[in-house]
Amino acid sequence: DDYKIKVWNYKLRRCLFTLLGHLDYIRTVQFHQEYPWIVSASDDQTIRIWNWQSRTCISVLTGHNHYVMCASFHIKEDLVVSASLDQTVRVWDISGLRKKTVSPADEVLRLPQ
Repeated sequence: DDYKIKVWNYKLRRCLFTLLGHLDYIRTVQFHQEYPWIVSASDDQTIRIWNWQSRTCISVLTGHNHYVMCASFHIKEDLVVSASLDQTVRVWDISGLRKKTVSPADEVLRLPQ
């Protein structure tokens, strides 16, 4: 009930850091296989992309009109795919984020209606 993402070292059995920003339950998280990013989906109707090295939110993806149940990085392309209880699946182009892997940003990406 705290709407936080906690990254743990399971061998040490301790929380390494906490990411704050979602305003409701978090449904899923995933690490990017190449960049220092985590994607998260939430009942606050957003998808967030975090830089786990700088421990900042580098992008907030808005456009869903209900809980976002899952979000995942594409394995090869600069895309995130999300699915929501608004009965839509959305594909987000995140190619512009590569230059933001170190510096934080408060950018909001909006999907054209």
